[in-house]
Amino acid sequence: MPQVKINVIIVDMKSTRAPTPRRYRQTSRAEAAEETARQILAAFSESMRGKWFDEVTLEDVAGRAGVNVRTVIRRFGGKDGLLEAFVDDFIPTVAVDRETPPGDVAAAIDRLFHIYETWGDSVIRNLAEEPRHPALKRLLDLGRGRHRAITAATYAPWLERLPPPDRMRTLDALVAATDVYVWKLARRDMGRSRGEATQIMLTLVRAVLTQASSLA
Repeated sequence: MPQVKINVIIVDMKSTRAPTPRRYRQTSRAEAAEETARQILAAFSESMRGKWFDEVTLEDVAGRAGVNVRTVIRRFGGKDGLLEAFVDDFIPTVAVDRETPPGDVAAAIDRLFHIYETWGDSVIRNLAEEPRHPALKRLLDLGRGRHRAITAATYAPWLERLPPPDRMRTLDALVAATDVYVWKLARRDMGRSRGEATQIMLTLVRAVLTQASSLA
């Protein structure tokens, strides 16, 4: 009688079990949470663009974001927490938007007007509320610091030729000439068009640069 060989294969079912989707689920939840946070910040940004800070409510932000107020509080803790997160997200973005080649005056002012046309009214409101809402101070202080730093970089070809005292005075003048209040004065108080207001700021800046060239 012929012999029959039987091969027995022992399989460890644990080793062939499909990997648990736990890590995938955790990653999905984290991504969903971050997307929710982005939606909330976008809603807060939109509210800040059209309202005074003390008029912005968590209910308004939650409604715009499509979430409930508890979700906003759990993620950011309240309006001050929202403002802090907004500052961390907003200020670097504005700095990138303002980047132009050093010495290109027309391009620098055009970029600046693009930001002022979008955010100028909100900035003016925040400046008016700063004494009553210390939470706004970090936002405004960072804005002031970035404005000065970017102005220094933009007009470096003129500033670098000046001795330190003249350099500081010239930079002060350029910061003042390109300040948001100049935009407000031309666009809101005088009612000038964007093109006319741009020319007003260009005139001020070029006057400062002409003076700087005479000092070099």
